[in-house]
Amino acid sequence: MNRSRLSGLHRLNVSERIAELEKAGWLSPAAARNLRAGQQVISAVAADKMIENVVGVFGLPMAIAPNFIVNKRDCIVPLVVEEPSIVAALGNAAALARATGGFTATQDESLLAGQIHLTGISDSDAAVESLRAVANELIKTADEVHPRLKARGGGVRDLEFRVLQLPDGAALIAVHVLVDTGDAMGANLVNTICESIAPGIKAICGGDVALRILSNLADRSVCNALVRYATDDLATDSMSGEQVRDRIVQASDIAIVDPYRAVTHNKGVMNGIDAIAIATGNDWRAIEAGAHAHAVRNGQYSSLTQWSVADNGELQGEISVPLKVGIVGGTLSSNPAAALGLAIAGVQSAGQLAELMAAVGLAQNFAALRALATSGIQKGHMRLHARSVAAAAGTPEELLDEVVAELVTSGEIKEWKAVEILASLSTDVADEPCEVATAAGKIILFGEHAVVYGRHALAVPIVQAVRATATQDERSTTLTVREWGLQSVIARDSGNGVDAAINLILKELNVGDANFRINVSSSLPRGMGLGSSAAIAVAITRAVAQCIAADIDDERVNAIAFACEKLAHGTPSGIDNTLSCYGEAVLFRNSGSPDVQAVRLQEFPPLVVAFSHTAGPTAEQVAGVKSRHEQNATRYDALFDQIDEISRTGARALAAMRYSDVGRLMNVCHGLLNAIEVSTPDLENMVSIARENGALGAKLTGAGGGGSIVALCPGAEDTVRSALHRAGYQTLQPITPEG
Repeated sequence: MNRSRLSGLHRLNVSERIAELEKAGWLSPAAARNLRAGQQVISAVAADKMIENVVGVFGLPMAIAPNFIVNKRDCIVPLVVEEPSIVAALGNAAALARATGGFTATQDESLLAGQIHLTGISDSDAAVESLRAVANELIKTADEVHPRLKARGGGVRDLEFRVLQLPDGAALIAVHVLVDTGDAMGANLVNTICESIAPGIKAICGGDVALRILSNLADRSVCNALVRYATDDLATDSMSGEQVRDRIVQASDIAIVDPYRAVTHNKGVMNGIDAIAIATGNDWRAIEAGAHAHAVRNGQYSSLTQWSVADNGELQGEISVPLKVGIVGGTLSSNPAAALGLAIAGVQSAGQLAELMAAVGLAQNFAALRALATSGIQKGHMRLHARSVAAAAGTPEELLDEVVAELVTSGEIKEWKAVEILASLSTDVADEPCEVATAAGKIILFGEHAVVYGRHALAVPIVQAVRATATQDERSTTLTVREWGLQSVIARDSGNGVDAAINLILKELNVGDANFRINVSSSLPRGMGLGSSAAIAVAITRAVAQCIAADIDDERVNAIAFACEKLAHGTPSGIDNTLSCYGEAVLFRNSGSPDVQAVRLQEFPPLVVAFSHTAGPTAEQVAGVKSRHEQNATRYDALFDQIDEISRTGARALAAMRYSDVGRLMNVCHGLLNAIEVSTPDLENMVSIARENGALGAKLTGAGGGGSIVALCPGAEDTVRSALHRAGYQTLQPITPEG
């Protein structure tokens, strides 16, 4: 029973988490595919059929909490919630409970009450007796309203009658119709029954029918859950397990007697229950109303849970909460996200879902009380809140952890503070005392791999994508690329990796024993097929040359960068360093010597570049294609010839702004690249998302095996970018001719 024991999910990216859930069997291949494509989100058209005056669709994060065992069944929990710390807290609470067997939960009955209120009755007691006398006939009539419900094992189970008194002293009869709605939440079923039998009830007892509607006080659908925690598992670095246990029990006792504390206590319970209710398409407002009414059932608002010390010294928690939920009907069939949530929960009945919800509420309550009893609620919560604040301030992924850490240390978890920290961490090398050198990244539109075999490739620049400065230093040569988290002291006698490239540049520039502090700022992610290594080599070469006042032209810079590319990639074509150095669109060919034809663009094409979740190691991919080419040269040369023709035709179409033609050629070229086995499922998914959301063409760009895609999206750039973001992919900032 370990299928729900999933550790380390927080260290994975979105796509990797989906893959892990699919591998463990929690997601079907179709569900995983839809999640990656962002297709669990309802469209505005579908939303318009659900409520009135729709103008859009509002998004919330959907997550899963692993590790649950409920009634000896492995479970993971779908959650829709925006508050930080809830998901992590639930997963941790569930993991701790596994040592003692997890959660047990029961729901003895699941009935929804419909109410019919009658006023204006002169003798209410006699009227009630008349109704009791025909109760069986009324139940039979009510069951005839929904015969299919009766056939499925549901139906009206009982009628209850109460006499109440209105504020003016007038009598009021309340008839409760108790309905087993099966696996449906049943609001519409019960409302229809009430409206159908109300006239017959009026005819029996007289008076007027005031109301005919269900009650959300589901006190005939109460779910109970229990859990125990081993005392030793509660210990912290500064507190024993017994101390933590006793403080949790004390916090629970306070919530029982103090309504002000109980409200916050129960809000924590509902943090978990509401999140799974939303994720499974249930009416969380009805559940909230019923839960809080249940909390005041004894005349004073009190806790929904109770924690105590068990006979064996373990911490024992119990919850009692009304939960009338459903797994069929309502909007579930029209909301793919709700259907997905139910599939993830793996429940086979509404009763199982209620039991899972109760366990989740109890687990969330434990997590909150444990935090209160030990480090305080803010420590973990504020760190996760800081991530949201840092993201809202526009912090790039590579600086997120650093900004979050400084936010938490400062105690000011505010967006203005994140902006201030971000500015202090900025690597805007324009503030350096020396002149800034720049280089371009590259986007290959056509010709990947074929260009290594003497065919043409068409590429456009990402201008000023890399900036660098070099300042002489007395001690050592250092390289900092903050966006990559790279801070390195260069070993001047090393022939490996980054050290080898820097040493080559310094040797070619004849700097002797001089050392430099080299700072680089790159908008290009590492290993994503956008020419980052060549661009950094060009920028550093220029920066060091400027620092020592060396007279060096672009041709020499290009030659040095090409030599660095050979170190990095083995047998490069030369297109990356050429684009990085000259920064203009080119039709490039290298059949012994470079043939570079400038492509004059009337405008920079409307491109969106997105990154897969794995890097594309160029040297590895080039070597793989080389091996396959050697095994079947005839076939591969034919494919390379087709790519060559596409590159030359595409260059003419791009110059003439015939974007429809360019898009079609991109799609064909992607198919050919797939044929030479450099695409991946992740890249294929990204290409599909881009095309489905308005891209005229989309294909992998660069070496493949991971890396990036490029999509041509005239008029649809924002739409395509948003669709990719929803699917968990990052995109390059919008590209302009000015960088």
